[in-house]
Amino acid sequence: MSASDWWTRHHNINHQLIYIIQTMQLEEILTAERCFCRMEWGSKKRILTSISELLTEQDSELNAKDIYHALLGREQLGSTGLGKGIAIPHCRVAKCNQITGALITLAEPVDYDSIDGKPVDILFVLIVPEQKTDDHVKALASIAELLSDEDFCFTLRNTFDSEDLFNIAIMHG
Repeated sequence: MSASDWWTRHHNINHQLIYIIQTMQLEEILTAERCFCRMEWGSKKRILTSISELLTEQDSELNAKDIYHALLGREQLGSTGLGKGIAIPHCRVAKCNQITGALITLAEPVDYDSIDGKPVDILFVLIVPEQKTDDHVKALASIAELLSDEDFCFTLRNTFDSEDLFNIAIMHG
């Protein structure tokens, strides 16, 4: 399956889930403190390690190693690099109490084993409570829909401040 076919198929699936997407508000899962603009993380491993550490700084119930291993385990099932420079690393974590999102842009694109072979420079990380399978799917669909908007992604790529990144995401989402 070509990257274009894959993107189209997943984009169409997201449209079929529009009734779910409308109930998911970005403000419920994303905060300004979890938006990181133009990070200089040079590898997929560095991305997963760094975001795991940053998320645990804001939630003492979470453990960076647990998040990292859960994200890495998910990546081993298949890359969460969707193509077009976008990845949505996601996992379920036992000690997570609520869906937690983080929006990251990278200063330089990084190889992420994406479906189209292109490096990634926009990531939306989702950490979901282990028992919230339906919510995980809903959040993932909502974020995929948001990041399928090329104009929105262009704006994110041309934003140089983490607070602005958050405000743009919330206004668009």
